[in-house]
Amino acid sequence: MFVQVFTIVLPVFLLVGIGYATARTGILSAAVGEALGQFVYVIAIPVLIFKTLAVVSIGDASPWAMWLTYFGGVAIAWTTGTLVIRRLFAREARAGVIGGISAGFANTVMVGIPLVSAVFGKDGLVPLILLISVHLPVMTIVTAILMERAAALDGMAEARSPFAVVRTIVISLAQNPIVIAILCSVLWRLSGLPLTGIFEDVLTRISSTSLPIALLSLGMSMVLYGIRGNLLPGLLLSLVKVALMPAVVLGLGLHVFNLPPLWVAVMTLTAACPTGVNAFIFANRYGTGHAMSANSITLTTAAAVLTCGLWVMVLDAMGLIGASAG
Repeated sequence: MFVQVFTIVLPVFLLVGIGYATARTGILSAAVGEALGQFVYVIAIPVLIFKTLAVVSIGDASPWAMWLTYFGGVAIAWTTGTLVIRRLFAREARAGVIGGISAGFANTVMVGIPLVSAVFGKDGLVPLILLISVHLPVMTIVTAILMERAAALDGMAEARSPFAVVRTIVISLAQNPIVIAILCSVLWRLSGLPLTGIFEDVLTRISSTSLPIALLSLGMSMVLYGIRGNLLPGLLLSLVKVALMPAVVLGLGLHVFNLPPLWVAVMTLTAACPTGVNAFIFANRYGTGHAMSANSITLTTAAAVLTCGLWVMVLDAMGLIGASAG
């Protein structure tokens, strides 16, 4: 079983390793990695999301139950990460927010999509992309509101009203390629038009490039993060991210919201994904928590072949992967 699981999971993270090696050795420049990342984020992944959501059928399953399951895990992990940074390390409120992000913001796109596709196939992408459709807006809005409050607590600025914060974020999200792809897919579904012929073929060709290039570009970007000083906070946040968060999602999906086995398994494995690079982006934007976010990203990504592989084994042992396939 161990060999079988890692035969599935290992190729996903080997591509990350290859990307890292090409950037670290200078075979490909940082500019190439940035260009690949832009292609994936602006074109390939949005096309994959549009192609999936435009024709998706979710049957009787409720996306609301799935969203509550996943974000319940996010809430527990985020709160724990914030308390670790605030109480254990006595950091300021803004750093506490970055600790929460680092513990609860999974890399749902660059790692989640390739990993779920490898383990569950196309069927697994349906609940994942339904999650992605709300993940970025929800996480961005919550982060901004909490950071506004934290800045006021730290005496750095006067807190703006939640309405003003949300308005700014909505304007920003309206220009986000993934959000645009989601809105386009909704409009396409409402139109009732089929997704066939040359148009479908072009979309398929573009979307087929998204998964390997996403992993390679992620590996190349890891050169920018690395391990920075003050390692212990990042290590503790990493443990929250890859152990506590997926365990909470698994429990909620099975025992509270009674999700279908496939959806439970996909949400759990997504929750087990490494910390997303958004944690470092937010740390840069708000000028705090750089080391803890960078360390969380690096540690969880480096350990992902093991941690994600172990979670696949747990899900298989519980019969969720077999039931999902059925």
